[in-house]
Amino acid sequence: MSFYLFDRVDDQRYQERWGLDFEEFQVGQRFKHRPGVTLSQQDNTDESLDSINSAMLHYDANYAAQTTWKLPLMVSTITIQRVIGMASRTFGRKRNIVGFREMLLPSPVFGGDTLYAESEIVAVAPAGPDIGIVGVVSRGLNQHGKEVARLTYDVEIYRRGQHPADSTVPHAPAAEPRFEMYHKESDGSLLERYGLFFEDAQAGDTFIHFPRRHFRKDEAVEHALRSLEWNPQHHDMAWVEAYQGSRYRIAETWVITAVTAASTRTFGRVVANLGWSDVKLPLPVHAGDTLETESKVIEKRESKSRPNEGILTVDTWSWNQRRELVLSYRRRLLVYKRDADTPYGKAGYA
Repeated sequence: MSFYLFDRVDDQRYQERWGLDFEEFQVGQRFKHRPGVTLSQQDNTDESLDSINSAMLHYDANYAAQTTWKLPLMVSTITIQRVIGMASRTFGRKRNIVGFREMLLPSPVFGGDTLYAESEIVAVAPAGPDIGIVGVVSRGLNQHGKEVARLTYDVEIYRRGQHPADSTVPHAPAAEPRFEMYHKESDGSLLERYGLFFEDAQAGDTFIHFPRRHFRKDEAVEHALRSLEWNPQHHDMAWVEAYQGSRYRIAETWVITAVTAASTRTFGRVVANLGWSDVKLPLPVHAGDTLETESKVIEKRESKSRPNEGILTVDTWSWNQRRELVLSYRRRLLVYKRDADTPYGKAGYA
């Protein structure tokens, strides 16, 4: 059975797909999730203090040095969150996790460790006209392949065509080899793939990116302040109430950042972003807005100086929830070729 990164909306028009339908899961399937994530001591401190965790082992290095671990131990809830989060691309059509039978942490995690996740399907059971229940064992592994977490849980997955993101007439998968969602490993496990190689992108292809991006009030304030964008329209509550109808503006550069990031599920094999041109911002974005983004491949050409890569020219547009255009631009991307010397296999990716 093959699974695909996109559904076909129309000729050369594709909708990014997030997760498998209930009918696509089978007992015995094993998924290797990507990407992984490297944790830092700052992550450890932030998680502990934000959750009012009184176990100083997580953030007092002097105390931790007197313990068996010698280093601040990563708070266990970070590991659990990251393992479930890393699996979300395969289980993206879930309604909710209905319970964990067991959550084990057999080995410690410290700042600087890199985590990966793998999942095995251990049970599949219909549960109604809209959903089924899938039994899963997800494991967290560090950069040395040592198991640091093992989570056994049941998750409700929507049946085909029943997910809220599905239209009334579900689109058929874009069943082309270039769009395969997984690489089948020699042991039969399915390794998640991200993005298109240079050869896979065709001029005229349009991709509707998923998920959409909602902007929050704290983003309006935080990212503006961190960027030295101290205009009161982003952070001064009295100013915003008096002059902007209580609507916090999202800084233009953060809008561009978030929209560009939305395309990384499709253009995930980029070596470098060579730059933007013709950037237009016809309407402001405010806290509370939700953007949907799509990109079209305009042209492709070989790189003259880098034989392992090619160059894509891509146009991108983003609309708010009222279908008003808020951003458009053209971008040039340096993209890996499939058979070139790439970092994927060396780093455990496909």
